[in-house]
Amino acid sequence: MSAHEAFNRSRFAQALNGAGGRVFRLLAGTAFLAAGVASRGHPLGRVALAWSALPLSAGALDVCWISAALGGPLSGARIRALGARASARAPPGARRGPAEP
Repeated sequence: MSAHEAFNRSRFAQALNGAGGRVFRLLAGTAFLAAGVASRGHPLGRVALAWSALPLSAGALDVCWISAALGGPLSGARIRALGARASARAPPGARRGPAEP
């Protein structure tokens, strides 16, 4: 299984690409944007402004930059579909993500 397949089927990826995850990414992007505007005279403020584009665009456009960086699909809908198919094929009680120690 490739890195992007393992990531996209994980609980983390499914949560991040769900409705709550989109809201979280929008709120996080807004927080970075606000922090960047508040401290735009400082280099870290400019970094926060630039960084805010990632979670804001991911939440607004329903995309997952992590999946794309790993070579997987960019679309949040496709990632959710991968997770749903993985759940449907798994036996009852099976775990989807990496095993906990």
